Amino acid sequence: MTKPPLVAVLSGAGVSTDSGIPDYRGPNGLWRRDPEAEKLVTYEYYMADPEIRRRSWQMRRKSRDLQAGPNAAHRAIAELERSGVPVRVITQNVDGLHQLAGTSARKVLELHGNVRNVVCTRCHARGPMEDALARVDAGEEDPPCRRCGGILKSATVMFGERLDPVVLGEAASISKACEVFVAVGTSLQVQPAAGLAGVAADHGARLVIVNAEPTPYDELADEVVREPIGTALPRLLRDLAGTDV
Repeated sequence: MTKPPLVAVLSGAGVSTDSGIPDYRGPNGLWRRDPEAEKLVTYEYYMADPEIRRRSWQMRRKSRDLQAGPNAAHRAIAELERSGVPVRVITQNVDGLHQLAGTSARKVLELHGNVRNVVCTRCHARGPMEDALARVDAGEEDPPCRRCGGILKSATVMFGERLDPVVLGEAASISKACEVFVAVGTSLQVQPAAGLAGVAADHGARLVIVNAEPTPYDELADEVVREPIGTALPRLLRDLAGTDV
């Protein structure tokens, strides 16, 4: 019996739009179009200005991200893992929907963190976002860390913060080792995440790009799919589960 290929999936904002989550961070996203809104997720402003933090907590209260559920693309990736194909997910998204769809948490690398948790900027204690939002609902406009009194923030990478070098290193290792690399719902324009597609191709992986718009890596790709992600990705992954590379 032929050993199934190691499949790496790099997922971007386009994977979660069918779940009702807009692309906040992209070139045309809210954070880029509205400088005042961008301040709410910029580390320097957030740490220096209590008013920015208060507005950030109100934004989180109104966000639909925590209410969103997985869609067909998330479920297709989880199903690929269940089929016995070794899968690693490298995601630029912060919504946690890959795990909610059933993909093993240990097989998901979150380059930009996870909005479902909060972290203390002083002692680094972590906790559920829902608990922090309940405190805001109860009247705490800028809830401090209950352990040390430090400033709490979403456990996501804000503008002005660097990516976790350990997570990025693991993502690079997976990109070098995989036999198939699927970049889905990402423009492949934001480094260093975008460069992982090139790393995979340079190390001999079959590169497949599923995205509505052209990307800088299309010429390197073995296959480029422009169809809607919700139908194209499940079909592509079913084929991967049943055939050789």
